Amino acid sequence: MSSLLKVNSELKSKVETFREQITSEEPIFNVIDLKEIHSEIKCKIPEPIVFTNSHDGVDMNTKKRKLEDGVTDESWQGGARTLMPEGMMKCNGKLVDLIEQVKPEIRTLIEKCNTVKMWVQLLIPRIEDGNNFGVSIQEETVTELRTVESEAASYLDQISRYYITRAKLVSKIAKYPHVEDYRRTVMEIDEKEYISLKIIVSELRNQYVCLHDMILKNIEKIKKPRNSNAEALY
Repeated sequence: MSSLLKVNSELKSKVETFREQITSEEPIFNVIDLKEIHSEIKCKIPEPIVFTNSHDGVDMNTKKRKLEDGVTDESWQGGARTLMPEGMMKCNGKLVDLIEQVKPEIRTLIEKCNTVKMWVQLLIPRIEDGNNFGVSIQEETVTELRTVESEAASYLDQISRYYITRAKLVSKIAKYPHVEDYRRTVMEIDEKEYISLKIIVSELRNQYVCLHDMILKNIEKIKKPRNSNAEALY
């Protein structure tokens, strides 16, 4: 049993590196003041200008321009047009850097869980009546691996939802630059995503530890669910 406690040196170094990354003094995941992760929204507030589309008492908002061939131009109507004087609106660079570091760890966990899950499933013996305690341990291990795999995949969905939500808010800022609430909401979304990323990293660590502990404690039953004495009876 003592041989089972040996850990590959390469794997041990990876674990140590991962542990140092999430507990180091660098400000990557140890930001105290969340204002440090805010990103400047370069969308100037324009001067109030009143436009009118009326001509000779006729309101052009109720009319559509006709092309020479008689087709209605749906793209032209009276109203405001949103332009970005600063060009493309940039993402929050600090959060993007963090996401790019976390995503490979999430993908690695998903791949490792899938590999170990398949290994345990292939070790499940044929269905027999009785002496299935070891088989139940294998099935419980597979269930736990499947749960961790699904949770890790949900982390990627969460990151995608952050980008979509932030994009909608930034579009609102571009359309209504004079409304401060939209700018405040973007800051809140960024802070929430930073906290979520920090929780995700902690959860990745916890899931590795729990799976390692579960498999190590039941490795004999996982590898050999039925003992030889019981097999000799059949």
